[in-house]
Amino acid sequence: MRLAFSTNAYLNHSFDDAVTRLASMGYEGVEVMADVPHAWPAYMLPSQVNALRDSLQRNKLAISNVNAFMMHAIDDPRQKYWHPSWIEPDLHYRLLRARHTMKALTMAGELGAKCLTTEPGGPIGPGESWKAGLDLFVETIKPVLEHAEKTKVLLLVEPEPGLLIETAEQALEFMAHFDSPWLGLNYDIGHSYCVGEDPARVVPMLAKHIRHVHLEDIASSRVHQHLLPGEGAIDFPPVIKALKSGGYNGWITIELYPYIENPDTVARLARERMLPVLQAVDKGI
Repeated sequence: MRLAFSTNAYLNHSFDDAVTRLASMGYEGVEVMADVPHAWPAYMLPSQVNALRDSLQRNKLAISNVNAFMMHAIDDPRQKYWHPSWIEPDLHYRLLRARHTMKALTMAGELGAKCLTTEPGGPIGPGESWKAGLDLFVETIKPVLEHAEKTKVLLLVEPEPGLLIETAEQALEFMAHFDSPWLGLNYDIGHSYCVGEDPARVVPMLAKHIRHVHLEDIASSRVHQHLLPGEGAIDFPPVIKALKSGGYNGWITIELYPYIENPDTVARLARERMLPVLQAVDKGI
Protein backbone atom coordinates (compact mmCIF):
# COMPACT_ATOMS: atom_id res chain seq x y z
CA MET A 1 0.00 0.00 0.00
CA ARG A 2 1.16 3.51 -0.82
CA LEU A 3 0.34 6.92 0.64
CA ALA A 4 -1.13 9.79 -1.35
CA PHE A 5 -2.54 13.16 -0.34
CA SER A 6 -5.66 14.85 -1.67
CA THR A 7 -5.28 18.24 -3.33
CA ASN A 8 -8.61 19.34 -1.85
CA ALA A 9 -6.62 20.66 1.12
CA TYR A 10 -4.81 23.02 -1.27
CA LEU A 11 -7.67 25.28 -2.34
CA ASN A 12 -5.41 28.31 -1.85
CA HIS A 13 -2.75 26.91 -4.18
CA SER A 14 -2.51 26.11 -7.86
CA PHE A 15 -2.40 22.43 -8.81
CA ASP A 16 1.23 22.72 -9.86
CA ASP A 17 2.20 24.38 -6.59
CA ALA A 18 0.31 21.76 -4.57
CA VAL A 19 1.89 18.75 -6.26
CA THR A 20 5.35 20.31 -6.15
CA ARG A 21 5.01 20.77 -2.39
CA LEU A 22 3.68 17.24 -1.85
CA ALA A 23 6.43 15.69 -3.95
CA SER A 24 9.05 17.51 -1.89
CA MET A 25 7.62 15.86 1.23
CA GLY A 26 8.06 12.40 -0.23
CA TYR A 27 4.54 11.56 -1.31
CA GLU A 28 4.30 9.11 -4.20
CA GLY A 29 0.81 10.06 -5.32
CA VAL A 30 -1.91 12.68 -5.21
CA GLU A 31 -5.67 12.67 -5.46
CA VAL A 32 -6.78 15.19 -8.08
CA MET A 33 -9.76 17.33 -7.12
CA ALA A 34 -12.10 17.49 -10.12
CA ASP A 35 -13.31 20.92 -9.07
CA VAL A 36 -12.22 24.53 -8.87
CA PRO A 37 -9.49 25.68 -8.58
CA HIS A 38 -7.63 22.60 -9.83
CA ALA A 39 -9.51 20.58 -12.44
CA TRP A 40 -13.17 21.46 -13.00
CA PRO A 41 -13.91 19.14 -15.95
CA ALA A 42 -16.43 21.39 -17.72
CA TYR A 43 -13.77 24.02 -18.38
CA MET A 44 -10.68 21.89 -18.89
CA LEU A 45 -9.15 22.59 -22.28
CA PRO A 46 -6.71 20.02 -23.75
CA SER A 47 -3.84 22.36 -22.94
CA GLN A 48 -4.91 22.45 -19.28
CA VAL A 49 -5.17 18.67 -19.09
CA ASN A 50 -1.67 18.49 -20.57
CA ALA A 51 -0.45 20.98 -17.98
CA LEU A 52 -1.76 18.78 -15.15
CA ARG A 53 -0.15 15.73 -16.71
CA ASP A 54 3.16 17.56 -17.17
CA SER A 55 3.12 18.75 -13.57
CA LEU A 56 2.61 15.21 -12.30
CA GLN A 57 5.34 13.81 -14.53
CA ARG A 58 7.79 16.55 -13.59
CA ASN A 59 7.24 15.80 -9.91
CA LYS A 60 7.22 12.02 -10.48
CA LEU A 61 3.80 11.65 -8.87
CA ALA A 62 1.07 9.15 -9.71
CA ILE A 63 -2.65 9.80 -9.47
CA SER A 64 -4.19 7.80 -6.65
CA ASN A 65 -7.72 8.86 -7.52
CA VAL A 66 -9.79 11.63 -9.11
CA ASN A 67 -12.18 13.13 -6.57
CA ALA A 68 -15.46 14.15 -8.23
CA PHE A 69 -17.39 14.23 -4.96
CA MET A 70 -17.21 17.96 -4.32
CA MET A 71 -18.83 20.48 -6.67
CA HIS A 72 -17.68 23.86 -5.39
CA ALA A 73 -17.97 25.30 -8.89
CA ILE A 74 -21.76 24.93 -8.81
CA ASP A 75 -21.84 26.68 -5.41
CA ASP A 76 -25.22 25.25 -4.49
CA PRO A 77 -26.47 27.27 -1.48
CA ARG A 78 -27.73 24.12 0.26
CA GLN A 79 -24.32 22.45 0.55
CA LYS A 80 -21.43 22.83 -1.86
CA TYR A 81 -19.99 19.37 -1.14
CA TRP A 82 -22.83 17.03 -2.07
CA HIS A 83 -25.42 19.08 -3.91
CA PRO A 84 -26.47 18.62 -6.66
CA SER A 85 -26.85 14.96 -5.73
CA TRP A 86 -27.77 11.75 -7.50
CA ILE A 87 -31.23 11.69 -5.89
CA GLU A 88 -32.46 15.26 -6.34
CA PRO A 89 -36.26 15.44 -6.81
CA ASP A 90 -35.63 17.72 -9.80
CA LEU A 91 -34.32 15.86 -12.85
CA HIS A 92 -32.31 18.94 -13.89
CA TYR A 93 -30.20 18.75 -10.74
CA ARG A 94 -29.72 14.99 -11.01
CA LEU A 95 -28.41 15.52 -14.52
CA LEU A 96 -25.96 18.16 -13.30
CA ARG A 97 -24.38 15.53 -11.05
CA ALA A 98 -24.45 12.84 -13.73
CA ARG A 99 -22.98 15.05 -16.47
CA HIS A 100 -20.27 16.36 -14.15
CA THR A 101 -19.29 12.80 -13.26
CA MET A 102 -19.14 11.73 -16.90
CA LYS A 103 -16.96 14.71 -17.80
CA ALA A 104 -14.75 13.93 -14.82
CA LEU A 105 -14.45 10.32 -15.96
CA THR A 106 -13.38 11.48 -19.41
CA MET A 107 -10.79 13.79 -17.87
CA ALA A 108 -9.58 11.02 -15.56
CA GLY A 109 -9.07 8.76 -18.56
CA GLU A 110 -7.09 11.45 -20.35
CA LEU A 111 -4.88 11.86 -17.28
CA GLY A 112 -4.32 8.12 -16.98
CA ALA A 113 -6.12 7.82 -13.62
CA LYS A 114 -7.42 4.40 -12.66
CA CYS A 115 -10.41 5.44 -10.54
CA LEU A 116 -12.80 8.25 -9.66
CA THR A 117 -14.91 8.77 -6.55
CA THR A 118 -18.39 10.20 -6.24
CA GLU A 119 -20.98 10.79 -3.53
CA PRO A 120 -23.35 7.99 -2.45
CA GLY A 121 -26.60 9.76 -3.23
CA GLY A 122 -27.52 12.94 -1.42
CA PRO A 123 -29.50 13.52 1.77
CA ILE A 124 -32.91 11.83 1.85
CA GLY A 125 -35.56 14.52 1.42
CA PRO A 126 -38.54 15.09 3.72
CA GLY A 127 -41.12 12.37 3.29
CA GLU A 128 -38.85 10.25 1.10
CA SER A 129 -38.02 6.64 1.93
CA TRP A 130 -34.53 5.16 1.87
CA LYS A 131 -35.68 2.48 -0.58
CA ALA A 132 -37.07 5.07 -3.01
CA GLY A 133 -33.80 6.99 -2.75
CA LEU A 134 -31.80 3.86 -3.46
CA ASP A 135 -33.91 3.00 -6.50
CA LEU A 136 -33.48 6.51 -7.88
CA PHE A 137 -29.73 6.43 -7.27
CA VAL A 138 -29.38 3.09 -9.05
CA GLU A 139 -31.23 4.35 -12.11
CA THR A 140 -29.43 7.72 -12.23
CA ILE A 141 -25.96 6.22 -12.04
CA LYS A 142 -26.48 3.46 -14.65
CA PRO A 143 -25.63 5.56 -17.75
CA VAL A 144 -22.64 7.04 -15.92
CA LEU A 145 -21.39 3.54 -15.17
CA GLU A 146 -21.63 2.77 -18.89
CA HIS A 147 -19.44 5.81 -19.52
CA ALA A 148 -16.95 4.59 -16.91
CA GLU A 149 -16.59 1.36 -18.85
CA LYS A 150 -15.94 3.32 -22.06
CA THR A 151 -13.26 5.46 -20.41
CA LYS A 152 -11.76 2.46 -18.56
CA VAL A 153 -11.89 4.35 -15.27
CA LEU A 154 -13.36 2.73 -12.15
CA LEU A 155 -16.41 4.54 -10.75
CA LEU A 156 -16.26 4.40 -6.96
CA VAL A 157 -19.10 5.31 -4.60
CA GLU A 158 -18.01 6.68 -1.22
CA PRO A 159 -20.32 6.05 1.77
CA GLU A 160 -20.78 9.29 3.71
CA PRO A 161 -22.42 10.20 7.03
CA GLY A 162 -25.75 11.91 6.50
CA LEU A 163 -26.19 10.84 2.88
CA LEU A 164 -28.16 7.99 1.30
CA ILE A 165 -25.48 5.33 1.76
CA GLU A 166 -23.78 5.62 5.13
CA THR A 167 -23.06 2.12 6.38
CA ALA A 168 -21.40 -1.04 5.12
CA GLU A 169 -24.76 -2.83 4.97
CA GLN A 170 -26.24 -0.07 2.83
CA ALA A 171 -23.20 -0.10 0.55
CA LEU A 172 -23.57 -3.84 0.05
CA GLU A 173 -27.27 -3.44 -0.76
CA PHE A 174 -26.38 -0.82 -3.37
CA MET A 175 -23.63 -2.94 -4.91
CA ALA A 176 -25.99 -5.92 -5.15
CA HIS A 177 -27.89 -4.08 -7.91
CA PHE A 178 -24.90 -4.25 -10.24
CA ASP A 179 -22.62 -6.78 -11.85
CA SER A 180 -19.94 -4.58 -13.34
CA PRO A 181 -16.18 -4.68 -12.82
CA TRP A 182 -16.16 -0.88 -13.33
CA LEU A 183 -18.14 -0.10 -10.17
CA GLY A 184 -16.64 -0.27 -6.69
CA LEU A 185 -16.34 1.49 -3.37
CA ASN A 186 -14.09 4.19 -2.04
CA TYR A 187 -13.77 3.15 1.59
CA ASP A 188 -13.31 6.15 3.88
CA ILE A 189 -12.02 4.94 7.24
CA GLY A 190 -13.17 8.06 9.09
CA HIS A 191 -16.66 7.96 7.59
CA SER A 192 -17.06 4.37 8.72
CA TYR A 193 -16.08 5.33 12.26
CA CYS A 194 -18.49 8.30 12.20
CA VAL A 195 -21.52 6.07 11.61
CA GLY A 196 -20.71 3.84 14.57
CA GLU A 197 -18.79 1.11 12.78
CA ASP A 198 -15.51 -0.49 13.77
CA PRO A 199 -13.49 -0.04 10.55
CA ALA A 200 -11.30 -3.07 11.23
CA ARG A 201 -14.42 -5.26 11.43
CA VAL A 202 -16.17 -3.63 8.46
CA VAL A 203 -13.30 -3.95 5.97
CA PRO A 204 -13.69 -7.76 5.57
CA MET A 205 -17.38 -7.24 4.72
CA LEU A 206 -16.53 -4.80 1.93
CA ALA A 207 -13.14 -6.13 0.86
CA LYS A 208 -14.18 -7.42 -2.57
CA HIS A 209 -15.60 -4.00 -3.49
CA ILE A 210 -12.90 -1.68 -2.08
CA ARG A 211 -10.83 -0.11 -4.86
CA HIS A 212 -9.48 2.99 -3.10
CA VAL A 213 -9.18 4.18 0.50
CA HIS A 214 -9.51 7.57 2.16
CA LEU A 215 -7.93 8.14 5.56
CA GLU A 216 -8.42 10.78 8.21
CA ASP A 217 -8.89 10.70 11.97
CA ILE A 218 -12.17 11.36 13.80
CA ALA A 219 -12.77 12.42 17.41
CA SER A 220 -14.21 9.94 19.92
CA SER A 221 -17.52 11.82 19.64
CA ARG A 222 -17.74 10.41 16.08
CA VAL A 223 -18.67 13.85 14.79
CA HIS A 224 -17.87 14.10 11.08
CA GLN A 225 -14.88 16.43 11.19
CA HIS A 226 -11.70 15.31 9.43
CA LEU A 227 -8.72 15.41 11.79
CA LEU A 228 -5.01 14.89 11.36
CA PRO A 229 -4.12 11.23 12.03
CA GLY A 230 -3.17 10.87 15.66
CA GLU A 231 -5.50 13.62 16.88
CA GLY A 232 -8.65 11.51 16.98
CA ALA A 233 -9.75 8.14 18.30
CA ILE A 234 -9.23 5.76 15.38
CA ASP A 235 -6.80 2.89 15.91
CA PHE A 236 -5.28 2.66 12.44
CA PRO A 237 -2.98 -0.42 12.55
CA PRO A 238 -5.86 -2.94 12.82
CA VAL A 239 -7.65 -1.25 9.91
CA ILE A 240 -4.55 -1.33 7.69
CA LYS A 241 -3.99 -4.96 8.64
CA ALA A 242 -7.60 -5.77 7.74
CA LEU A 243 -7.17 -4.09 4.36
CA LYS A 244 -4.05 -6.12 3.64
CA SER A 245 -5.69 -9.35 4.81
CA GLY A 246 -8.59 -8.61 2.50
CA GLY A 247 -6.24 -8.36 -0.46
CA TYR A 248 -6.09 -4.59 -0.78
CA ASN A 249 -2.72 -3.31 -1.97
CA GLY A 250 -3.63 0.02 -3.51
CA TRP A 251 -3.50 3.68 -2.57
CA ILE A 252 -4.42 5.13 0.79
CA THR A 253 -5.15 8.81 0.25
CA ILE A 254 -5.06 11.13 3.23
CA GLU A 255 -7.95 13.59 2.96
CA LEU A 256 -7.71 16.69 5.15
CA TYR A 257 -9.71 19.35 3.30
CA PRO A 258 -10.59 21.34 6.49
CA TYR A 259 -6.93 22.36 6.80
CA ILE A 260 -6.74 24.77 3.85
CA GLU A 261 -4.90 27.36 5.97
CA ASN A 262 -1.95 25.06 6.71
CA PRO A 263 -1.98 22.14 4.25
CA ASP A 264 1.81 21.72 4.18
CA THR A 265 1.98 21.23 7.93
CA VAL A 266 -0.74 18.59 8.08
CA ALA A 267 0.42 16.82 4.92
CA ARG A 268 3.91 16.48 6.35
CA LEU A 269 2.73 15.35 9.79
CA ALA A 270 0.19 12.91 8.35
CA ARG A 271 2.86 11.22 6.27
CA GLU A 272 5.26 11.06 9.21
CA ARG A 273 2.59 9.40 11.34
CA MET A 274 1.05 7.01 8.82
CA LEU A 275 4.02 5.84 6.74
CA PRO A 276 5.52 3.80 9.62
CA VAL A 277 2.12 2.15 10.17
CA LEU A 278 1.89 1.06 6.53
CA GLN A 279 5.50 -0.11 6.52
CA ALA A 280 4.99 -2.15 9.70
CA VAL A 281 1.90 -3.85 8.27
CA ASP A 282 3.71 -4.59 5.00
CA LYS A 283 6.47 -6.26 7.03
CA GLY A 284 3.94 -8.25 9.03
CA ILE A 285 4.74 -6.49 12.29
